[in-house]
Amino acid sequence: MTTLADIRAAAERIRGHVHRTPVMTSATLDRELGAQVFAKCENLQKVGAFKARGACNAVMALDDAAAARGVITHSSGNHGAALAYAAAKRGIPCLVVMPDTAPRVKIDAVRGYGAEIVLCKATERDATSARLQQQRSMAMVHPFENAFVIAGQGTAALELLEDIPDLDAVIVPVGGGGLCAGTAVVMRALRPQAAMLGAEPKAVDDAARSLATGVRQPRVDNAKSWGDGLMTGLGEPNFALLVQHRVRIVTVDEQAMVDGALFFLQRMKLVVEPSSATVLAALRAIAPELRGKRVGMILSGGNTDFAWLPR
Repeated sequence: MTTLADIRAAAERIRGHVHRTPVMTSATLDRELGAQVFAKCENLQKVGAFKARGACNAVMALDDAAAARGVITHSSGNHGAALAYAAAKRGIPCLVVMPDTAPRVKIDAVRGYGAEIVLCKATERDATSARLQQQRSMAMVHPFENAFVIAGQGTAALELLEDIPDLDAVIVPVGGGGLCAGTAVVMRALRPQAAMLGAEPKAVDDAARSLATGVRQPRVDNAKSWGDGLMTGLGEPNFALLVQHRVRIVTVDEQAMVDGALFFLQRMKLVVEPSSATVLAALRAIAPELRGKRVGMILSGGNTDFAWLPR
């Protein structure tokens, strides 16, 4: 199980490879929610998403023999781009299995960082990447079921609390659960009295159902959501950490996500993908609970083709 010591070690390992992203505020949002809200802008991170943290930690932690064989993963986009970036920094090969439904902007980004791409049906990503990993003897860097990835993702929350130490609540998006798990470890260790929240689209609500039932639920297949980065199922070690650290999941609808992304674009001049805008949608959904409180939110990424904008 990932610990605060693991996350602090990750912070040292990735120093110089990732940005220390800014924390931004909006007086308009504060007035709307009756709270003080602090946005950790991982949309301004390397590769445009927090995923650079976990990927760099995993790649830099490999021994030389394993690294020389290269790394492989499956991803809808952001983790793939992050792993390609990290592999390029270390000068090793990278192969990314992507669903053929992935946004073109994310496919282009992964390819732009120098990775080889194999496209497949979304339901075949695990099997395809496992087969290729075995054939090529590359190191698998899973997008979220990887201890080094989880620890790396937790460094965003570590920085957030260094900048804003007295938060009453923190909220992050939930897909596979790497960011949420890493953040929960940091919050419970350093700010145990704060609420730890995850935001998830109603269309892919397996994390909410998992925590409600106490049993990890299967991913929602063939779902349709603007939150393409959150379409995967909650990982096993991630689920265990969410349970251990008492994470609460708030589910949001598609229009609320799009409205959140539009707010960031229009009022804060930030490009935030709908997956990331779930955090604002969720805060709006529970606004009465937040009045008078100091709330941190991690904006997970900004890689979008703006197909949602006309909505």
